[in-house]
Amino acid sequence: MKIWPGTPYPLGATYDGAGTNFSLFSEAAERVELCLFDEAGRETRVNLPEVTGYCWHGYLPGVEPGQRYGFRVHGPWSPEQGNRCNSAKLLLDPYAKGIDGDITWDEAVFPYLFDDRDARNDKDSAPFMPRSIVHQPFFDWSGDRQLQRPWHETVIYELHVKGFTAQHPDIPPELRGTYAGLAHSASIDYLKQLGVTAVELLPVHYFVQDKHLLDQGLRNYWGYNSIAYFAPHSAYAADKRPGAASAEFKQMVKALHQADIEVILDVVYNHTAEGNDLGPVLCLKGIDNAYYYQLMEDRRYYRDYTGTGNCLNMRQPHVLQLIMDSLRYWVLEMHVDGFRFDLASALARELHEVQMLNAFFNIIQQDPVTNQVKLIAEPWDLGEGGYQVGKFPSGWSEWNGKYRDCIRNFWRTQEPTLSEFAYRFTGSSDLYEGNSRHPFASINFVTSHDGFTLRDLVSYNEKHNLANGEDNRDGTDDNRSWNCGVEGPTDDMEVLTLRARQQRNFLATLVLSQGVPMLLAGDELGRTQQGNNNAYCQDNEISWVDWGKVDTGLQEFTRRLARFRRDHPVFRRRRWFQGQPIHGGGQDDIAWFNYMGEQASEELWGNGGIQSLGIFLNGDSFPNPNARGEPVKDDSFYLIFNAHFEPIDFVLPPNHWGLRWLRILDTNEGWVENAADQPGLEAGSALSVAARSLVLLQRQA
Repeated sequence: MKIWPGTPYPLGATYDGAGTNFSLFSEAAERVELCLFDEAGRETRVNLPEVTGYCWHGYLPGVEPGQRYGFRVHGPWSPEQGNRCNSAKLLLDPYAKGIDGDITWDEAVFPYLFDDRDARNDKDSAPFMPRSIVHQPFFDWSGDRQLQRPWHETVIYELHVKGFTAQHPDIPPELRGTYAGLAHSASIDYLKQLGVTAVELLPVHYFVQDKHLLDQGLRNYWGYNSIAYFAPHSAYAADKRPGAASAEFKQMVKALHQADIEVILDVVYNHTAEGNDLGPVLCLKGIDNAYYYQLMEDRRYYRDYTGTGNCLNMRQPHVLQLIMDSLRYWVLEMHVDGFRFDLASALARELHEVQMLNAFFNIIQQDPVTNQVKLIAEPWDLGEGGYQVGKFPSGWSEWNGKYRDCIRNFWRTQEPTLSEFAYRFTGSSDLYEGNSRHPFASINFVTSHDGFTLRDLVSYNEKHNLANGEDNRDGTDDNRSWNCGVEGPTDDMEVLTLRARQQRNFLATLVLSQGVPMLLAGDELGRTQQGNNNAYCQDNEISWVDWGKVDTGLQEFTRRLARFRRDHPVFRRRRWFQGQPIHGGGQDDIAWFNYMGEQASEELWGNGGIQSLGIFLNGDSFPNPNARGEPVKDDSFYLIFNAHFEPIDFVLPPNHWGLRWLRILDTNEGWVENAADQPGLEAGSALSVAARSLVLLQRQA
């Protein structure tokens, strides 16, 4: 087979219409073999003839999309120095745009022998490895592009591609659990009716099924075990032909964009599926282990800030290039609208400490592609000093764990002071205003994939994770949940009524808070995981959305909340409230009241265990115009929160704040139908607010 010199860039396999250029970066390599596989699995090896700047490259005329391939790297084997090259191991291309097949967990894919971990394993791993696929780059986008919806107009829906569609009765069986299933009209119509503007997809980069889970009859459901940062996970494709997942993913993005719904990817660039020194050799470990991974002083071992066994070495330029090339690829070629970075604090560790001014964040900011899309940090990792909520650079939004904890505590009548609740409800200016960020820097959430669902949050005091096979030791014990009096399922109508009201309380607080609301898929339907708060390994009915058991009342309540937020900009301001950050001492854009209708005193702001308050939001007071430079004006509202276990008579504020009010929403009852036809409430009058409920009033005069 005649091979031409080719070019060092782009890295990976690049088809140009006449043939394919192959290029692989490795400082450690002494020789690199390109391995081509036919449909019968027969292997042909070709030495890459050129090396330029440690990029080993060559061009093969006639090699077309769909060709299966991998690499074998010849180089030093000295684990004590961090080198783990072994040409017996077939390696995935880190730039592969498609992956075909799955790993078979044979001893051959490991670097050592099972009965002698100090001995090098020279068994050929190719029969047990998936193959990289030459990618078909051509696709008809028909003018599609990123939507670039403003942050303050965004409502995020966190979903799992498979779990959202796996049991949907209106999606054809052959499309359920796939990209095509999410692109189906039944999925898109539902998302549109719900009022979400962006889907945040749990990891869709090709990931590995963990051996220890498969041995227990479980599977990696969440997908935080990536091994290929350019390839869509092929198991989520209805079209099973090699490399077809990419086109199916693009078609899904195109369909969602046509419905005006953005696509945000949950990405895992902090570690790979190769684990620690006892993990397999799949890709980077065999290409150049000492370059790609952070190693300990004893270089046989790996630094681990993620709990997965390894961390990528963010000090190395080609590691940064790999991540940046991946991000740009998903924006430019796959048309996604943004990213949520898993354990983002780990990306800021160049040595040990978290450094927010490190190379990765500087490059993101300077890159003309990545600085134009939505960037969301999960602002923590598992290492020392990893909790970095509020500390990410300007231009980033963050999952606000302090919001989650505060709102959970408030509705179970625990801990937060009035000032803490006020900060969270108004966008967390204490966290984000200091570095020139805005309220939409706060991604507000009460539940996410990691933890209880909303229904379980009000149904369980303790986690119930026995199905995970770890004797209930896995998953957090810090749930801040309340079962409303009975653990788990019950027929007690009083308990069920309270649980339903608590779910409405959480949803209303979330959607009416300043910042960007994020809803966990299925929460609006009453989805349960049976008390499992760590369902990462439950690729089954525990995790999938059950479309046969829908709380239609909660569903409609949530839809109306999303529409209400869309129609009223006072709940999605682009800038902070004026005056002092929280209680502007008489400023009329926002004001805070006790249950007697009196403005909150300084003494009240520091009180812990706050259970009741009123909030005035002035629709006449907006500091910034809209996108067309026009003044923004809205109605004014008064929100009453009663987290107390008994009803409270709330006195409405005096005339200065409004002469008459209409009751719009009461979580004890739901939305008020024909509110304009109801008798108004006079300033200074008393309104009985049920225990553990929220009431929303609109100013009439």
